[in-house]
Amino acid sequence: MIQIIDLQKSYENTTVLKGVTISIEPKAKYGLIGRSGTGKSTLLRCINALETFDSGRIEIDGTDITKLNKKELKYLRRDIGMVFQDFSLLGSLNVYENIALPLKCWRYKNQAIDTRVKELVEVIGLKDKINFYPRELSGGQKQRVAIARALALNPKILLCDEATSALDPKTAQEIVMLLNNINKELGITLITVTHQLSVLKNICDEISILENGKIACQGKTNEIFLKKPEALVNLMGEKELSLPTKGCNIEIYITEENSHTPIISDIAQKTGANFFVLDTNMEAFNQKYIGSVVLHTSENDTSKIVTYLNANQYVWHKL
Repeated sequence: MIQIIDLQKSYENTTVLKGVTISIEPKAKYGLIGRSGTGKSTLLRCINALETFDSGRIEIDGTDITKLNKKELKYLRRDIGMVFQDFSLLGSLNVYENIALPLKCWRYKNQAIDTRVKELVEVIGLKDKINFYPRELSGGQKQRVAIARALALNPKILLCDEATSALDPKTAQEIVMLLNNINKELGITLITVTHQLSVLKNICDEISILENGKIACQGKTNEIFLKKPEALVNLMGEKELSLPTKGCNIEIYITEENSHTPIISDIAQKTGANFFVLDTNMEAFNQKYIGSVVLHTSENDTSKIVTYLNANQYVWHKL
């Protein structure tokens, strides 16, 4: 488990992190999101001790990293892989050599290096590119190599700092699928910093939204996008919807539990109410769909729809 407790960090006269507290379970897929300058990347670098901090604590598996000496920090970083936005590959080394680099630095034997590198090129799907140089690879392929290099030492934690931001949407989705598979198959805790909402929805089970160096909101990804707290609205903007002034407007939340139910046809058939759909807002989260539906109906038919919603335990409210 990773425990970040009341973390504070400043650069000269600017306070970047202001009492940040987060708990991340083993094997979790956790996201950090916020506008530029909110402290996301700084927080990520504090986790692997690439950045120091002014006060607070970071505990990894019960160990306070501020109490580690240089040798102990070296071993801590071995258990934490990191992937960057700009890939950070060495142009003079081919795919094999870039992936092998951390293993060579740790003085692994040649046979062990060869075995591990060949395992990883299979994982990232670049077996046929093993002798290629970075200049011969696409952006997505470079990022796959960077991910393989980050996995070379069998880390427990993988930190991704805007790992998909430099990629086109299709390639970014492929990297998201790869990271999901790595988390599932290898059991690695995944912590992702991103400003891309689509990445959060498809990779992160839990998120924290940072505003001005503080945690403005945290929780399960689908619940936050469903409830749309102020911190999320500030980040993504609010959808404008023109509502009729006569009659009644009802917003119904679609959750994982009821997303399989054909709610529109059910209301029509089982209540006999007349209504029309003003808006739908459905989102995919790790292949599960949630969102909301806005209906407009007459005052007379409102009670029929409300009775149905309550009987079937839907969450709803009048707009």
